[in-house]
Amino acid sequence: MASLADRVFDNGLTVLETDASRIDITSQEATTYAEATSTYTLGNSTSLSIAAPSDRTGGGREVVIAAISDGSVSGTGTATHYAIVDTSPPRLLATGSLSASQSVTSGNTFSIASFTIGIPDPA
Repeated sequence: MASLADRVFDNGLTVLETDASRIDITSQEATTYAEATSTYTLGNSTSLSIAAPSDRTGGGREVVIAAISDGSVSGTGTATHYAIVDTSPPRLLATGSLSASQSVTSGNTFSIASFTIGIPDPA
């Protein structure tokens, strides 16, 4: 049976913990930094807190992204995804679907509940 040590997973997930500096809500899933922070962004927050890697339910490892309550909305539309980026150097680190889409209006604030990003054990 194939296996990977927790350290292998942790080193991959630690990039999120140490390098992520901003989370954007986007109108569709971004595939580049520019799409995440400009083309599709509807708002962002730099109050990003990501926990150290830990055991994942069902096997593997995960990081917990703390809830965001102070996101600044910069566009009007429906946010369906998130994008986590490193702003220096500019790079896209992770994307995913929001647990529920949000209609947002420029000038308001947005919130995101706490969520996890994980890597499952190999099969």
